Amino acid sequence: MTTDKTATAPDGYVQPELDVRALTEVLDGEYAEIRDLVRTNLVTYASVLEEADGLGTDAYRERVRELVVEMAATGQTGMGFPKRYGGGGDVGASIAAFETLAFGDLSVLVKVGVQFGLFGGAILHLGTERHHDAYLPDLITGKLMGCFAMTETGHGSNVQALGTVARYDVAAQEFVITTEGDQACKDYIGNAARHGELAVVFAQLEVGGKSEGVHAFVVPIRVGGQAAPGVRIEDDGRKMGLNGVDNGRLRFDGVRVPREALLNRFADVTPEGLYKSTIDSPDRRFFTMLGTLVQGRVSVGGAGVNAAKVALAVATKYALRRRQFAAGSQEEEQLLLDYGLHQRRLLPLVARTYALHFAQDVVRTQLHDVFSGVEDDPQARRRLESRAAGTKALGTWHATRTVQECREACGGAGYLAVNRFAALKADSDIFTTFEGDNHVLLQLVAKGLLTDYASEFEDLDQLGMVRYVTNLAVETVIEKTSAHKLLERVRDLLPGGDEWDQEAGLLDSEYQLAMVRYREEHMLAGVARRLKAGIDRKRDAGAVFSEVQDHVIAVAHAHVERLVLEAFVEKTRTLPEGGNKVALGLLCDLFALSTIEADRAWFMEHGRLTVQRSKAITREVNDLCRKVRPLAGGLVDAWGVPSAMLRAPDLLG
Repeated sequence: MTTDKTATAPDGYVQPELDVRALTEVLDGEYAEIRDLVRTNLVTYASVLEEADGLGTDAYRERVRELVVEMAATGQTGMGFPKRYGGGGDVGASIAAFETLAFGDLSVLVKVGVQFGLFGGAILHLGTERHHDAYLPDLITGKLMGCFAMTETGHGSNVQALGTVARYDVAAQEFVITTEGDQACKDYIGNAARHGELAVVFAQLEVGGKSEGVHAFVVPIRVGGQAAPGVRIEDDGRKMGLNGVDNGRLRFDGVRVPREALLNRFADVTPEGLYKSTIDSPDRRFFTMLGTLVQGRVSVGGAGVNAAKVALAVATKYALRRRQFAAGSQEEEQLLLDYGLHQRRLLPLVARTYALHFAQDVVRTQLHDVFSGVEDDPQARRRLESRAAGTKALGTWHATRTVQECREACGGAGYLAVNRFAALKADSDIFTTFEGDNHVLLQLVAKGLLTDYASEFEDLDQLGMVRYVTNLAVETVIEKTSAHKLLERVRDLLPGGDEWDQEAGLLDSEYQLAMVRYREEHMLAGVARRLKAGIDRKRDAGAVFSEVQDHVIAVAHAHVERLVLEAFVEKTRTLPEGGNKVALGLLCDLFALSTIEADRAWFMEHGRLTVQRSKAITREVNDLCRKVRPLAGGLVDAWGVPSAMLRAPDLLG
């Protein structure tokens, strides 16, 4: 299938011919088969999009559970588990399947994430063979439903400070799980209110009166459909969205589980009460444990990008059929997407969505390589954790922004629940919070940058990071962290050297990359200097960090945007010559220049952008929007969102 036949403009620009099917193959990549399986399942169960509005909460929850079990029978949800237990043995495929599932009802997506990603992932990655044999076969089919009980009422992001305690009773050879106060209740736990039978409970382990830090335990929460002895379960009730997921609150009153309930991949307790671990450092042990759960962040980041695709597909298709106001002397009113402002609203978001898609490809591949043993370097795992955190943050913020802009771009009809935006908006909003609050995640990204993923990485809390950085010379920090040693090579990298206000070179990817690389490295040096200045004045490390927190978030954001642009540029360069490569080149330019334009104040403040060049970038962005406009329909079709998932009868007919 091709669209948008070649056309030549008066200025000599030749409009590329877009091969939509071939572009879909590029986007689906090596996981086209599993993505098509998920698309088929989504169409088969498309009625859930209607049922979500019509069913009561209890009935909707039951319907979502049924669909999750039925989809599990097709193999799509078990791709990441070992083949010996009935899984597919392919971590990358499991992420691709989850990403694609985000085209559909997001309660189904999150239920799948809770069951197979969080609960199943914790059993797989934190447990050992005894746990795998006992739970994985039934877990993979959905026969055994479970929870991931980490978050507490009083502690979400600060997992190391959880209040639930697991004390070892030597005489009984059991752990006693206790909720120490109201703030230690496990809260917002998916599958808890109705369907979960087991929970992986994260608690402070105490052995012989000594605290050994947070560990995970398999704890029954229901027996025969009723709350297990000592377990109190409350329903969190209706939420802003995702009401097909039964989130609940768990409290443990001296619940006893056998010694074997400890998920003991990284640490164990002998029958006699001796604590043993192959990792001596408690902090390193904790971060190693959490690092095995990074799959959730990669999954949610990709899901956010795909939710944005649904919104953009609806809004773009609507803008290609809806007319408003006559233009000039024409009798017929003009299509929305022919207006420059409408192009400005939607097309940079299309470009950013493509950019984030290719960045997601990179982090998914890194995850697959680390978890399948292809990449066994500790630094590779730290880089993965950092990249996953950053990509998740930018991907989910993008989803929230995009859904809102697309809703507005569809006017009053976009506000009607029948046209899906209500569900998309309500259900995707929480993506910015679960699997890590985005601002907290960007602090993790900055920590990796400032310490260059040092061997001490896992041992460093925020204050430790401050002390680590301040023990280095600022130049050393820059040298350690500089991705391209740009500060010494500005003249070599930039077209025209330091003559920044020449319009030539705006569409040169090396110029675009140089701009975002310079921004990142300048910000990084600034953070390091501010940290050192504060400590040199004998100020408290915590106060110093708090004062530079905004700068820390900014450098992390700049770092991830640089990674995203690099991924897009690299992907475009690898494509064979032809219309699709030209089209993606236009989108890559649009993403890069709209990113620079959005932060033009910073670039101008730091002498990297003159007023004249800033205006030239704005003109170029407008021109790129005009060039992308004839391709817009094909570009959103290439995402392969099934038409049944768009569910916008008032907008699309």
